[in-house]
Amino acid sequence: MAGAGAARLRSHPSTDHDGGRAARGSGIIAAAHPGESGTYGPRPPLRRNKDFTVFWLGQALSVLGGSVSMLALPLLVLDATGSIVQMGLVTVVSGATAIGTGIFAGYVVDRVDRRRLMIVCDLARAVLLGAVPLVWWAAGPQIWLLYLLTALAAVLKTLFDVAYVTAVPNLVRTQDLTAANGRLMGTFALGSLLGPVVAGFLTAGVGADWALALDGATFLVSAASLGWVRFTARPAAAAAAADTAADGAGNETADSAGADAGSGVLREMFVVGFRFLWGHPLLRPLTIQLTLLTFVTMGATDLLIYRVQHDLGRDAATLGYVIAVSGAGSVAGALSAGRLRRVLGFGTCWLASIGMIAVGVTVTGVSRSVPVIAALAAVFMFGITLGGICTMTLRQEVTPDHLLGRVTSAFWTVHNASGPVGAAVLTLLAARHGVPAVSLAGGALCLLVLGGGLLTPLRGSRAGGAAAGPSAREQEPAAGPPARA
Repeated sequence: MAGAGAARLRSHPSTDHDGGRAARGSGIIAAAHPGESGTYGPRPPLRRNKDFTVFWLGQALSVLGGSVSMLALPLLVLDATGSIVQMGLVTVVSGATAIGTGIFAGYVVDRVDRRRLMIVCDLARAVLLGAVPLVWWAAGPQIWLLYLLTALAAVLKTLFDVAYVTAVPNLVRTQDLTAANGRLMGTFALGSLLGPVVAGFLTAGVGADWALALDGATFLVSAASLGWVRFTARPAAAAAAADTAADGAGNETADSAGADAGSGVLREMFVVGFRFLWGHPLLRPLTIQLTLLTFVTMGATDLLIYRVQHDLGRDAATLGYVIAVSGAGSVAGALSAGRLRRVLGFGTCWLASIGMIAVGVTVTGVSRSVPVIAALAAVFMFGITLGGICTMTLRQEVTPDHLLGRVTSAFWTVHNASGPVGAAVLTLLAARHGVPAVSLAGGALCLLVLGGGLLTPLRGSRAGGAAAGPSAREQEPAAGPPARA
């Protein structure tokens, strides 16, 4: 169960759901994504879009490798230390580093060639992961290396993931966004289904260190595929005007506050995205709810692994099958997200996903039946996937392209801030009081979040449309530079 999947994220054409139509009517999508033919220039329909297909297939293999690492890294830590606390600390290092990187990741992504940035991140991660078995062979288990690897990989992953989200609107037509995100999330789900099985066999056969090296090889394939992809570039004049406006707004705010030039840069790196995020009537409560949920979900993988291996005494292969079954929930969520959002609307889908997460967290922690744990892990992942696809598409729909990196970065940074704390608290409490008690408490917190969501505008929202409030253009004074033309 990829409990950290809500932070790792990685939701049918917008005309396929009522929310998309409402959003265009209100002017939000029109401001963020001009024209039905594409973001900047014409793009073919998704089924004939070769650039997106290459991007999609390259990421499919990378996701498979990532799913292997999701299981192999905690197992490597557990084998080296025998401690659930050490497993939790690795998760804390990963989450804390990602949060720190998120402060500047959007700023970087909005100002560099996004395709080149993703290629560099892939190549660097391939080198890092490929070095693990070599060090293990030469010097034996080195827990410090895993902490260092985790921190560096988190920096690279955060940069890549922010660029990844901003890349999709520059690969497909606006009306194909939900379908494209559904395919990408479906690929993630399939990788989550197969990866743990591969990881379980690799760990049992050649060791978790070589399983990590396999993940490194998939990053090489991802980098090669990105080399063949053509992103639709921002027009130079529009990009320069947007950045100049943002810089001017930042300097004006800094001057009025009596701050130095450094505060203006800090504002550009984070505050511009955060102000847009906080000023949106749907994104604001969504971020608050995700912050509370991530406190539970980031440490859920560690609890599941410890429950199956330590409490129930099952081997790595069995654990791999459990996580693979949970991936079936992701596949089902990815396949049904577009239809569910069209029929039920964004708000209902989002609140239902919280309910499924609550049930999944609770039952997987208290049950002693491996089949039941696997089935409820699938329910958990269905909720994670459904919520992820819907929220990702919403952000892409309502955010202007020149702000999308910073808004995405701010969104992830804020709601992931509670994750490392939650992982540390949950694993420490599990070591003292047991996984069942901690899982019950985590499920109760998720239900409280669900109850709070019923009191927000999310309850009746169908998407980022008329009910979502002012358009991107109307939010410009608070959010930053004007929306692109």
